[in-house]
Amino acid sequence: MLTVLWNAEEPLSPAEVQARLEDDLAYTTVVTILTRLHDKGVATREKHGRSFRYHAVDDEAGLAARKMTKVLESEPDRGSVLARFVTQLSESDEEVLRALLRGDSGG
Repeated sequence: MLTVLWNAEEPLSPAEVQARLEDDLAYTTVVTILTRLHDKGVATREKHGRSFRYHAVDDEAGLAARKMTKVLESEPDRGSVLARFVTQLSESDEEVLRALLRGDSGG
């Protein structure tokens, strides 16, 4: 469902999301999932008539970064977690990280 929101150029109604899905989900299921995405802060919604229109807050990279930040913030020893993370990076990922820390665009 997030893929549908990411690919949309404007906020979508639940019916529009349902029409763009490959799966045959019931309208009520689509509304439930969109509501949960909104409650989790992954999607925004705006009132449009008697219903809502939904839009993804972040792209795929932004969502992954948000998840990583949430995990990091939940750990009491952030330094150890970061150190362990960095030691597990591939050489190319390590170079991207170094470039980003230097202020290069890298992405």
